[in-house]
Amino acid sequence: MGNATFVAKKVCLEGTRVDILADIVDWINNSEPDTPWVLWLYGQAGKGKSAIAHTIASWFKSLGALGSCFCFTCDQQVEHRHEKIFTTIACDLADHDPTFKQILAEVIAGDKALSTTRDVEQHWEKFILGPISKAAMPLIEQVVIVIDALEESSVEASQKEVLSVLASTQVTKHLSSIHILITSYPLPDITEALQDIPHITCRSMGDISTTSADRDIHLYVSAQLGRKLMDHFTGQQISRLVHLADGLFEWAQLACEFIKLWKGGFTPMEQYKSLVSRSPGAGKGLLDEMYLTILRDIIEDDLKARAQFHSVMQQILWTQEPLPMESLNVMQHNFPDNDLSEVEAILDPMGALLSGIADVSTPVHALHASFHDFLTDPARSMEFAIKMEDVHCQLTWACVWVMRTGLCFNICQLETSYLPNSKVTDLDWRVHEYIPAHLSYACRLWAVHVQEVWFGRNLAREMELLLKDKLLFWIEALSLLNVLNVVPSHLATIAPWLEVCLL
Repeated sequence: MGNATFVAKKVCLEGTRVDILADIVDWINNSEPDTPWVLWLYGQAGKGKSAIAHTIASWFKSLGALGSCFCFTCDQQVEHRHEKIFTTIACDLADHDPTFKQILAEVIAGDKALSTTRDVEQHWEKFILGPISKAAMPLIEQVVIVIDALEESSVEASQKEVLSVLASTQVTKHLSSIHILITSYPLPDITEALQDIPHITCRSMGDISTTSADRDIHLYVSAQLGRKLMDHFTGQQISRLVHLADGLFEWAQLACEFIKLWKGGFTPMEQYKSLVSRSPGAGKGLLDEMYLTILRDIIEDDLKARAQFHSVMQQILWTQEPLPMESLNVMQHNFPDNDLSEVEAILDPMGALLSGIADVSTPVHALHASFHDFLTDPARSMEFAIKMEDVHCQLTWACVWVMRTGLCFNICQLETSYLPNSKVTDLDWRVHEYIPAHLSYACRLWAVHVQEVWFGRNLAREMELLLKDKLLFWIEALSLLNVLNVVPSHLATIAPWLEVCLL
């Protein structure tokens, strides 16, 4: 699972969130038999829940007690993480404990169908509860499992299954050594599922005192601005930023990035004054105001600039996995009737909101899930609202043209066709070198976009030409990418389009 584990750079700044981190550690170390084995930490966007989760994961990894850290994210739809949560955790536990690994291997060998089922309840029962209960004694003295951003598990039905498992009273005595930390927004369905359950203790980020939160934000702002910039601000001015943040680390981070944003004719102090002079509007949250402030500062109030912003952000929000800037450019150049400039024109100034801006080969995605939520809610993002409209049609056209121009015989320049892929020692390098991210994306995911598009005869003809000329090359590329299994589902999706062309 790419990026499913904790990220070291996301941990809490040293000296912040001291009290709540200590409380969680005390809960994990509590060996009393009636101690809840699940802790649900909830709160609004920007409060620092994920930083706490990553910090706990980092600490217990260093102690050898981290069983697994599973992080949901809204920009990895293609991975279907909600279906893989317990299989991934089981694999991590197997790597952690040889006894568990042996029992798990026996379970899979005895029922191979389990490895292909998408039933998360079976995954929990067969891959985790089963091996633990079969052990003669508790597997390990202490195991910590972290599940971060549960609200981003995307598919409602699957989220209900995950919640049902976590809230289940089906507990064995061997689970007393396992502690599961969950973080999420306090959404109604999650709250209903996890509250008032004996083995689940609930902790709100809102319980953190204002004094403690302000102290932490002050430390964070000081670290973000650095000593050089801090010397230009008075203690009162820094306190003003802390007060405006109202306990939101994400707001504080965006505020610091805004102040550090060097623009012609504007000093950091002028950026600061511009920021603090804009008080939150009626009914709007702090983060929404911050996002609007930044976007209105970097996107020109011009129809062409706004159209370019909408097009680029549409592409970033509705691709099934993040693509690097160079691939975003290639895809956009293959949109029908495209007359827009390079994506860099929009993305370069957005480093405070998006990652992957500094390197054209690094996938671009929102730094915070709240920015994704903001952009897709017109009531909040106003003139910057991103709508689906015809984005899937554009992405389908782009995928088809990327494959028509990029696929070829022996794409990875293998020296012989007599060796299986597994015997090609430098295959990973060849795939990276000869199948760029946009071509890989198009080969693996074009049908995902096709199924969201109304039939168009011109597009159908292009797909027909693609398969007529490049079918075997497409299959070869999928084999090299180790995703040959997508062929049947892709062809089943595309077949109705081609049947109309033959009429």
